[in-house]
Amino acid sequence: MSYGKLKLLIIGHSKADVNQLSTDFSRNGKQLIYQHANSLPDVRAALDTSSWDAVIAEYSMAGFDALQVLDLLKTRHQTTPFILYTSITDEQVILSALRNGASDCVPKGHSTRLILAINRGFELMDLKRRKRQADSHIYRMTYYDELTGLPKHNLFCEKAAALLSNNAVIDGMIAAIYFIDINRLSRINSKYGYSINDQLIQQFASRLSIYSDNSCILARTEGGNFVFLKTSLASTSQAQIFANQLLKLATTPFIINDLEFYITLTIGICLYPRDGREIEVLLANAENASSFTRKIWPNTYRFYAREIGEASLQKVKIEQSLQKIINDKELVLHYQPVIDLMTGKIIGVEALVRWRHPELGLIPPDKFVPLAIESGSIVKIGKWVLHEACRQAKSWQDAGLEPAFIAVNLSAIELDQLQLINHVAEALHATGLDPSKLELEINESVLMQDIDGSTRILNELKKMGVKIVMDNFGTGYSSLNHLRRLPIDTIKIGQPLVQDIASKSDSSVIITAIIALARNLGMQIRAEGVQSQTQLDFLKQANCHHVQGFLFTPPLSAEHFLPLIEQRKTGTFS
Repeated sequence: MSYGKLKLLIIGHSKADVNQLSTDFSRNGKQLIYQHANSLPDVRAALDTSSWDAVIAEYSMAGFDALQVLDLLKTRHQTTPFILYTSITDEQVILSALRNGASDCVPKGHSTRLILAINRGFELMDLKRRKRQADSHIYRMTYYDELTGLPKHNLFCEKAAALLSNNAVIDGMIAAIYFIDINRLSRINSKYGYSINDQLIQQFASRLSIYSDNSCILARTEGGNFVFLKTSLASTSQAQIFANQLLKLATTPFIINDLEFYITLTIGICLYPRDGREIEVLLANAENASSFTRKIWPNTYRFYAREIGEASLQKVKIEQSLQKIINDKELVLHYQPVIDLMTGKIIGVEALVRWRHPELGLIPPDKFVPLAIESGSIVKIGKWVLHEACRQAKSWQDAGLEPAFIAVNLSAIELDQLQLINHVAEALHATGLDPSKLELEINESVLMQDIDGSTRILNELKKMGVKIVMDNFGTGYSSLNHLRRLPIDTIKIGQPLVQDIASKSDSSVIITAIIALARNLGMQIRAEGVQSQTQLDFLKQANCHHVQGFLFTPPLSAEHFLPLIEQRKTGTFS
């Protein structure tokens, strides 16, 4: 509508009526531009050839009525205000028109009121337009990913459920859900920022979209995770072929701001109907398969299998139980001796936590400690381990069975805690253990993440008299150049290097170099994971100080470890 002008389609009124309306509108500051129509064909032609600010109609006309005009507007999906301007006063007739979509009804001869009705019609149209826009915006925000324009999880589930029910099982065909994870996006994020990260995701989404058609649904769930439903597959081998096609999308570099970025993918695949019929179950199974794939090798895929689902259920059960294990006293410590290679005697023990789960039995640390780290409950668990290890060491001392030290592992989260120093001091004070009898083992990779911060914390621990062990040395950050800065007492050679002594000559060379360096720096050297006589003989020849591993004994409970200490009080391990 132009300012001051009204473009009206006037139906069923005489020429005199229209002239009067034009005069009245002009008096109210409105210039009337109109087209007159007196038959349904004229109305159709007017609607097809032009747009109108409003339609003004008498109710009853020769050969047709206002209800038929309203039906005509509906079939054309037009929302133009329709106002009944009529001499008819029958309330039922008027109500019938309003129920069928008329905006208003104005008695004939009341032109000023007609103008007000037209204005109200404009306002109502504007409100409806804005509501449609708002609804559309809310819909897109709810169902579509803002970054890629792809469906979100909720819309994917709706569309996938419909597609599976309609197409997936026709003639014995199968469907596959692909859970696709872009690896190491966090590294790109931290080094180049979110803008580069977002552009990479957009480019990858664009590449994925080339495989999207009527038999597929593609969605982005979160971060670097995408899901792809592929239907109309004749066999598992076809599902594999498609997985390889998806993997190839990552072989070409992504060019952003003249920089080349290479990514790898892990893909979990779940088949319908073999692995489930509900879309949420299929998605969960595909994600579980992807999670297991990530642990094997990057840029590969894996099909869901029942054992993966069972492992996932076990993981969920462990996560749910983690928060209450301290109160329920389900944690126990096992102890593995540290052997002096010169004397063959037990000189210390390492405390290793185990979880006696009421349903799952004895759970080793590799099954629950990573989950405890994710949830933050590792701090509470670590505090308990520290106190219990110190208590047990003091108990052995009081019984005249005195290993030279007890070693306790610290996680990255514990090292970052401001209360760590207090926790250690409290454990020593509460148990009465001499600080020099406590060793804290910290993974090399953890210490290397923040050299300055690690040095500061370790110096505080050293002031207390506690000894520090760099655990798993030689398998992570190759931190030889940082050893002088860190107040380390003992370097512990990682199990992977020890295991490769016989099979890989470079491992032997590395171990020999580490031992020589540690001795030159005045540090003790310890090797863990010793499982064979060959490994032990090499470490003796290389002048390693201490060893531990299954060759001597697996970790034992305090009850079973006590006889070992008593037997070896004067004797030695051969």
